[in-house]
Amino acid sequence: MKPLLLPCIIAMLIFSGCIQQIAISTVGGIVDDGFGALTEEQDLEFAEKALPANIKLLEVMLKSDPDNEELLTLVSQGYSSYTLGFVEDVNEDRARLFYLRARDYALRILRNDDRMARALDGSVDELAAELNRRDAEAVPAVFWAAFAWGSYINLSQNNTDALADLPRAEAMMKFVARVDSSFYYGGADVFLGTLAGKRPRMFGGDTDQSKRHFERALRINKGKFLMTYVYYARSYAVQTLDEALFEDLLTKVAQASLDIFPEFRLANAIAKKKAQLLLARKADYF
Repeated sequence: MKPLLLPCIIAMLIFSGCIQQIAISTVGGIVDDGFGALTEEQDLEFAEKALPANIKLLEVMLKSDPDNEELLTLVSQGYSSYTLGFVEDVNEDRARLFYLRARDYALRILRNDDRMARALDGSVDELAAELNRRDAEAVPAVFWAAFAWGSYINLSQNNTDALADLPRAEAMMKFVARVDSSFYYGGADVFLGTLAGKRPRMFGGDTDQSKRHFERALRINKGKFLMTYVYYARSYAVQTLDEALFEDLLTKVAQASLDIFPEFRLANAIAKKKAQLLLARKADYF
């Protein structure tokens, strides 16, 4: 009987591992659906309380399946969304911490590829060249890594090391815009439009290019993704000192119905909150 004991134990461990993977896969699908339900939520207080629990559940599952790309993408998106909506306007230190978590979860997906890992550690040109070899499969991880990275940098204007990484985030978003401009409702164009609009011209800013990016994003999302107007106002309109445009863009957000985009009520509710904050601070910009 004893010779049979070890094979039986091994078989039980293998079976247990398979069950665990099936459970993670099943729960991962449920959590994915849960995030979908949250994006339809319009009550900001409810969403603010619900998101951290979902994110933490994802992190617990990642302990058992650390290379699961679906989970890594969801947790990166979760931290990015939570921080954008509920943290960055009230606590920048905490926001920087969460944006770095979001970035690093997405980068874990990219670093699983040795060539991409070397490119991420190399020059901006090397990163851009490696991205040129990639297709749409890489878009989700690249987008969320770049979004979180760029958001962290935006909150770290006095940190020269952070600012030095901006060209990397920009190269990554240019890849997304080129390969799948429709991803996340024109999100890459919103990012690039914001970057081109906020930078002074002497540092590579280009307001004409900024406007083109925002108008392209609005064509992609048909004006239903209200955060596009918010970023348009706080970058391009502010940089060009166009107070009338600033008010017009943010008024559109304020007056829009949340049912304009039912599956994304939460993002649009956050956009409305941010529009109100910007309008209240208009005197700071003009």
